[in-house]
Amino acid sequence: MQALSLDKVFLTLPSASGPVEILKGVDFTADAGETISIVGPSGSGKSSLISIAAGLERATSGVATLLGTRLNGRSEDDLARLRRGRVSLVFQSFHLLPTMTAFDNVRAALEIAQIANADALAREALDAVGLSTRLDHYPGQLSGGEQQRVAVARALAPGPDIIFADEPTGDLDTVSSASVADLLFDMVQEKGATLVLVTHDLELAKRADRTLQMRDGHLS
Repeated sequence: MQALSLDKVFLTLPSASGPVEILKGVDFTADAGETISIVGPSGSGKSSLISIAAGLERATSGVATLLGTRLNGRSEDDLARLRRGRVSLVFQSFHLLPTMTAFDNVRAALEIAQIANADALAREALDAVGLSTRLDHYPGQLSGGEQQRVAVARALAPGPDIIFADEPTGDLDTVSSASVADLLFDMVQEKGATLVLVTHDLELAKRADRTLQMRDGHLS
């Protein structure tokens, strides 16, 4: 079963010097449970591809289908309902709420997804990423690697069908990067989720079932 498909997707954005073509007829599919990495130079369109695939940005033309639902023409509320509990994102910047503890950051995602037993699932997810002793710590009290572990726990706690990860280890040192990568792939495999990973790290990219190249708005 396909978790995701893009069919001849174009994205054109305005700029001071005129329209800029970001994506140029991208075709892409991801099967349920498949892990796919996307590599390519900065500015090639990798993050834009993820934004359209996750329904965060609208394609100029073409068809995007996520978890069996065509995204074209859907309202923001419809897209939010589709993503709730089924689609998770992990970014290079951790996007943790600084006034909330690690536990509350993960629990909040579960509550937004309207998933029962949020407290127990949040504890379980943080324990799985090795942070059972850091539940009550705020992001400012955690290292970069620990903050990304919290972000991974938050993404995986709801048991999503698909995870989009955009440079999830880009801001981490070598040791933390390897640790977070291991967690991400191990937990995705355990939950049987689809993973679409954007990365500059070619060694990390090799861990995926497939690696695709993005260059100048084209995917191959």
